[in-house]
Order: sequence, then structure tokens, then C-alpha cells
Amino acid sequence: MENSFVVTVDGWEAGAAIPETFAFGKHDPDNHVALSDNINPRVAWDNAPEGTQSFVILCHDPDVPSVGDDVNQAGKTVPADLPRVDFFHWVLVDIPANVSGIEQGQDASGVTPGGKDPGQHPYGITGINDYTAWFEGDPDMEGDYGGYDGPCPPWNDSIIHHYHFTVYALSTPSLGLSGSFTGRDVEQALQGHVLAKDTVVGTYTLNPEVSG
Repeated sequence: MENSFVVTVDGWEAGAAIPETFAFGKHDPDNHVALSDNINPRVAWDNAPEGTQSFVILCHDPDVPSVGDDVNQAGKTVPADLPRVDFFHWVLVDIPANVSGIEQGQDASGVTPGGKDPGQHPYGITGINDYTAWFEGDPDMEGDYGGYDGPCPPWNDSIIHHYHFTVYALSTPSLGLSGSFTGRDVEQALQGHVLAKDTVVGTYTLNPEVSG
């Protein structure tokens, strides 16, 4: 039988540009980038398979530069042919089986310097996203960035970034993860438990020379 599990993300059409209200950073004509509203979008799902005991949300950007030498450097551009790697923006596991969505702003509303502690919430358990590593060594921003923090690609990148919001329906009530677990930890823990999944993609750029 064909999988009928369907995920919807409110705020943009699938494949279209993500509004800056859901982003960590927005374009600034004077300084290239400024902090944005950083509100998590509403993500909902329907027709979970029989036997579903929990859900997971992961959001990742597979277009992040593998080498940061040219990132956000005046007079330079991150080349399109540079190999790219994953950057996780949202890590949320053990969402109860009776939950069918995360409301807009429920997991993030505004940028929190130093991040938000990962851990238990009524709607699931948050791990850390990859801003945790990105801000390491920055005295104003470093810390554990739990849950959702939105797009903020390099302002001098030559390509548009794609953000994959994926919801997994699982055959287990818990992945057994706690503390500062990452998106990569979740991907490993998912193995053998996925009954269904669906993904909605949005795009984002901070480079005004790149068409959104």
C-alpha cells in the first residue's frame, strides 16, 4: 500500500522561499545580515501508519559549505562547486503519538544568545542544532542551541540553500536520547524504527545577487 503519511508546513508553498520571520538571520543592506524573528513554523502531519508510537522532526540544510574560509568574508564569494555538508536546524524527538503538529512559535520565538537548553517539553524532547558548534568560541553567542533555530546561510554564498523539514513516524515511543544529542545521533537512532516519513522543502538566501 502506498504511504499516505503527509506533512504540511505553514508559511510557504513547498519548494518556495521561506519567509524571514522563520529565519535566524535576515538580509541587512548595511551589514549584510541582521538577526531575524526566528520563529519555528507550524508543522503538522496526518495519516500516520497503524502502530505509530512517536514522531521525530528534523530540519537540515544540505547546502552548507564544507570549508568556511570564504564564508561571510567581504570581497569573496563562496563558490557553487565547493563540496557541501549537512547543517541541522531542528532536532525534536519522542513527540507523543497523540500529537499531530507543533504550533508556530511553540519551540522558538526570537533569537536567544547562548541558545536554549535541550530537554523535555510537553511536545517532545529537543536535542541541539548545529548553531551549537557554529558559535563555539564566540563569547556573545556560544552555548547549547536546543530545538529550532532557523536559516542563516552565508551572505556571500553563490547558491540558494534548501531546508528539509522531515517528520518521521516511529514504531517506538522513545529513541532513548537525552542531553546534548545531535541530528546525526537521531539519524542513527532512527534505524529500524521508521514506519513512514515525509518532507517539505523551503529555500533561503541572504545574498541579494542570488535569485530566491
